[in-house]
Amino acid sequence: MNRRRYAQQALCLAALLLAGCATAVPTPMTPADVPGALQALSAQRLLLLGEQHDADAHQALQRATVAHLAPQGRLAALVLEMADRGTHTRDLPQGATEAEVQARLQWNNDGWPWARYGPVVMAAVRAGVPVLGGNQPRADMRAAMADATLDARLGPDALARQRENIDQGHCGLLPASQLAPMARIQIARDRAMAQTLTEAASKAASDQVVVLVAGTEHVRRGLGVPVHLTPEWAGRSQVVVMHSGAATPASQTGADHLWLTPATEPKDHCAELRQRWGQPASK
Repeated sequence: MNRRRYAQQALCLAALLLAGCATAVPTPMTPADVPGALQALSAQRLLLLGEQHDADAHQALQRATVAHLAPQGRLAALVLEMADRGTHTRDLPQGATEAEVQARLQWNNDGWPWARYGPVVMAAVRAGVPVLGGNQPRADMRAAMADATLDARLGPDALARQRENIDQGHCGLLPASQLAPMARIQIARDRAMAQTLTEAASKAASDQVVVLVAGTEHVRRGLGVPVHLTPEWAGRSQVVVMHSGAATPASQTGADHLWLTPATEPKDHCAELRQRWGQPASK
């Protein structure tokens, strides 16, 4: 075996070990590839799709997932991070207008542009598949921030990572005293989505799948929604992380499958946040 081939195989093995699964080295995905990718998931009851919120290619893959599963009668429900737990479209007709759907889901267009998520949601509604809000309601956020018992729902390493994610996600602008309360909100949100998923799946037929659409950190094993599933449901779930650009060890962590899409145009989110919060630009 020549050195180049050995090095390539060693890199592949390292990637698989870091991913914590036996998934093959991922290749770029398009909507046309989704049906083939889903064939390996046919025995699963929960499918967690983790997205980058501003990557249009990810929402296109979600819509293709709905379009493939729904006509077969295999999609029991579509659960969204983008709507609060308790909201749903169950009693709406398939011909409901987009305005009616947004009203039922109490859609926050400022936080989640309907132009981006509407096609995914409406694909489910048009197919007669209920769309369920899965997120912790905003009215409950303050109570979650003060609930120290939520800290124990993650192991020490995962809790530290959750707090680090909060710090990085807010560009180091939050005071240290806010990291623990903000991490509790994330834990509460993950728990709410897990409850919504399992409630929907327990009412579905045994050959049906409940799909969750949420940010990538919300779906990762060991950190997000899977932590709050019972062992039975965790074992009947698949985690797909959609990643823009080349695969990295970090992108594969906590994922069963990695769906790659083209890299998005770089944005300085921290500059935008500093401007919004009236903070000076970084040097």
